[in-house]
Amino acid sequence: MTSNAPRNAWYPLTWSRNVTRSLARHRLLGGDLVAYRSEAGVPVALDDMCPHRLAPLSMGKLKGDAVECGYHGMTFAPNGRCVRIPGQSMIPANARVPSYPLHEKMGLVWIWPGDPDRADPSLIYDLPQYNDPGWHAAHGDALRIEANYLNLADNLCDPAHVSFVHLSTLGNAASEEIPVEHTFSDSGVLVWRWIKDALPIPLFAKYGNFRGNVDRWHYYDYAAPCSAVIDFGSADAHVIKNPEDRGQGLRIFACHFITPVDEHVCIDHWLHVRNFAIDDADVDQRLHADFRIAFNEDKEILERIEAMERARPNAKRIRIGIDAAPQRMRRIVERMAAGDAAAPAA
Repeated sequence: MTSNAPRNAWYPLTWSRNVTRSLARHRLLGGDLVAYRSEAGVPVALDDMCPHRLAPLSMGKLKGDAVECGYHGMTFAPNGRCVRIPGQSMIPANARVPSYPLHEKMGLVWIWPGDPDRADPSLIYDLPQYNDPGWHAAHGDALRIEANYLNLADNLCDPAHVSFVHLSTLGNAASEEIPVEHTFSDSGVLVWRWIKDALPIPLFAKYGNFRGNVDRWHYYDYAAPCSAVIDFGSADAHVIKNPEDRGQGLRIFACHFITPVDEHVCIDHWLHVRNFAIDDADVDQRLHADFRIAFNEDKEILERIEAMERARPNAKRIRIGIDAAPQRMRRIVERMAAGDAAAPAA
């Protein structure tokens, strides 16, 4: 169990493209799951442990829509109930494994590891542009990061680091002294800043063909506990008068959906949605290459931070102005996790 991750929440389990008619093992919140598709194409996730001798069900076979344990053949339906024990007609009532609500959205299979009665798919992050014909969505990778998922969430509530970590792709020195602004809600934070009349960042210099300075923006929209969507873009300087008219410029939504694997590992499922070159598959691949550079820069520094936290657990930290949003983000997650703990007593 990942101690700082609430269970009553939707998490990305894996890309939809990875859930097939073969059994596949996944790890979430420190526990192992087996996932597959039914014959009707519906994704299924069960606890990856047979309750007889604790053999991983992922080592078994898929028989129709049920999973046959590879040790003694006990077979479990998609709802987790045992439907067959070879050589025995009576099936004990406790012969079952946990099953989990799943929902597919934005190219991902999402899982609810908590109380199934609270699994409302409308709670999954919604980006209207994902399905808008005037935009193009391109699915990226699943980046494994040897760090607690909240350290990655910190990063995704923090526009300020871009000026120093991503100089070859997403940032430049023009933003160093620009303060960030933020608003908070009960379920997330929004952090943003505008950099006016400055050189374009390398990524938009490449794709925008700007001939002079630009106005550019970063809006970091974090929804607890695991979704972060970064709305960023550029337009010729002074063209956009109203911040709500950002669609007049080159605009990208960089989407990060985090899987907490365990206390010290997370997976960043990332994709992007853009309003330019929407029919150009070559731009998909070129942007993916740029994003891989940037996100691996985050991975390197986050893994070094994780190693330092483990080596020096009593190290004292100071807080500065840019920490307001990450601190609020952590309080939201703590409140969600506390709500999980209080639910059985209630």
